[in-house]
Amino acid sequence: MGIAEVFTAFMIGLGILLIGIPIGVVMVALGTVGGVMAFGLPFMESIGNVVWGVQNENIMTAVPLFILMGELLLRAGIADKMYGALSVWLGRLPGGLIHTNIGCCALFAATSGSSVATAATVGTVALPALKERGYSNAQSMGSLAAGGTLGILIPPSIALLIYGSLTNNSISQLFVAGVIPGILLTALFMGYIVIASLMSGPAVHATAKPTWAERFAALGPLVPPMIIFIVVMGSIYFGIATPTESAALGVITSILFAAQEGKLSFEMMHHCFVRTAQLTGMIMLIIVGAFVLNLVLSLLGIAQTMTQWVVSLDLSLTQLLLAMIVFYLILGCFLEVLSIQVATIPIAYPIVTAVGGDPIWFGIFIVLMSEIAMITPPVGMNLYVVQGVRQDGGQITDVMRGALPFVIIMLAFTLLLIAFPEIVMWLPGKMRG
Repeated sequence: MGIAEVFTAFMIGLGILLIGIPIGVVMVALGTVGGVMAFGLPFMESIGNVVWGVQNENIMTAVPLFILMGELLLRAGIADKMYGALSVWLGRLPGGLIHTNIGCCALFAATSGSSVATAATVGTVALPALKERGYSNAQSMGSLAAGGTLGILIPPSIALLIYGSLTNNSISQLFVAGVIPGILLTALFMGYIVIASLMSGPAVHATAKPTWAERFAALGPLVPPMIIFIVVMGSIYFGIATPTESAALGVITSILFAAQEGKLSFEMMHHCFVRTAQLTGMIMLIIVGAFVLNLVLSLLGIAQTMTQWVVSLDLSLTQLLLAMIVFYLILGCFLEVLSIQVATIPIAYPIVTAVGGDPIWFGIFIVLMSEIAMITPPVGMNLYVVQGVRQDGGQITDVMRGALPFVIIMLAFTLLLIAFPEIVMWLPGKMRG
């Protein structure tokens, strides 16, 4: 199959997505129709084997467990208390509660794995306090939309789980590889807030300076998410548990904290389980569709054709990655995270590894590109999530304008990772087990 046919097939799939058909349905339909047209009705048996294999993949069990972990913390009211505690520590910095937005998003991301859940949860808690203290809409909501993107970089991350399953790479190493970039990106966000605040003049919404006794008293609500992060990532890093087992440990720990808060009840658990089932069903449909389409791409040799063509251009790894940044920026204007991943990884992954790219490093690169897509109009998911939780009926352009500086920061950070890949690879190299 030639490059022209590959490009045509990709554009047909993209066109179907743009008219609003769900990504999972598109993947299954393209894979099924393409496979039957190429190999006849016996191909349907292969689809059955793929669906059965994906549904019985052990690592996929981690997806509902990580979703459930975040739901438990949300329904237990721990997220609300986290925001109040961080505001005591960060509220006096230049930028005030905007730092609390980023810090709370980072901390909740370490127990959630979902950018949308992070942005929605922290936004619901933060926006009333920000409005009461006179923060600008653009500044407030832009930081929430950008902070929410940390949910798919800071482990545990559902996006990294999907990347690992699609490329057959170690989920443990991917999770560990996301820790340092996640911390550095959080620091860059907060550094920008400090600079922007100092440049804009004296704050008019400063809060009263808390005493050290008040600060230390506020640390209590930060203990549960920190312990859960240590349990999940510590068990992975030291080789004590697999990602699936660490997810189960995280759920058990979350249940204990929910009980400690006095929020554990049958009704609360029922709500968490239903919500987890809904999100898991959506994600698993997309993953099954991706595997079906990947089977067709593999049998038709499309990935190999694309790889050979790109290699023939004699691009260096850096040149290829720079071209991919432009490609993903354009794609991110029209597709959301899961769509980008399942549509591009099967083709992009073999191309990058063929020219010497590290599979674990490339996983972090893909997640960063997906993060940018979440706050890139017109389809940036986090932009609409934050707009949806605001109560003043303002325009979504406020969110877009506020998120733009963070897009630039993420692009600059991506270039930094290209120049210094050790930022990603150092910690996985120190793993035990």
